[in-house]
Amino acid sequence: MDCQRCHGKMVEEEFSDLKDDSGSLNFRGWRCLLCGEIVDSVILSNRSHRPTPIVSRNRKIMAYH
Repeated sequence: MDCQRCHGKMVEEEFSDLKDDSGSLNFRGWRCLLCGEIVDSVILSNRSHRPTPIVSRNRKIMAYH
């Protein structure tokens, strides 16, 4: 698997999350050997369900003369 951030090599690892609300302490994921990016099933799910940005609102720009 290649890293989406730096295109380096990713390795599968087991991670520990002491503050997880589900009661599970360990989870499996991927870590990049070059940049340290961590990806697991929750991260991939959150990235795929990103809300669309609001582009219809105009911000007034103040110009000083």
